[in-house]
Amino acid sequence: MKRFFAAILLIAMVASVTFTVDAKRRTNRKKAQTESTAGLTALERKVVGKHMLSLQWISWESFGTVEIKKEADGTFSCRGEQMARKCKGGTEQGNIDNDDYVKLDGTITIVDDTHLVFNGEIRTKVYHINHGEEVLRQGTFNFVATQNRKFWRMQEMKNPVDECIDYVDIYFKR
Repeated sequence: MKRFFAAILLIAMVASVTFTVDAKRRTNRKKAQTESTAGLTALERKVVGKHMLSLQWISWESFGTVEIKKEADGTFSCRGEQMARKCKGGTEQGNIDNDDYVKLDGTITIVDDTHLVFNGEIRTKVYHINHGEEVLRQGTFNFVATQNRKFWRMQEMKNPVDECIDYVDIYFKR
């Protein structure tokens, strides 16, 4: 009987420590998020942070991420990627084994809550476009949220190499 109560006491102690550690992690995470948005305008808070990223050829079910940060000099950096998710028999789209991706690396200028201007590089690699070779776009690109959508879509959609349309989307934070 003593062993039973000792075991119950031990389980309760472990559960208590686990709960305390989890609560501390949540508090630290919240504190870090608050510190990272301190001194930002409401509009900047909407834009700064981690966002989901997608290219329709890869997936609208398994998203990548893009992070927008306000740098010390006041500019907003933007870096992220979405990679084809491997699954049994290949990837999500048609079980074709590939290494498709979209990668963004540049800066963002906030025009308003529906319009971001990206300046930098956008790299895409899709198995059925450009013979599976990477397509590099460099320059200025407009990302606009239209028709009450919850994402900004790149407006320069025409792929510069093949006759196709690429939907590159950066989603609002949840």
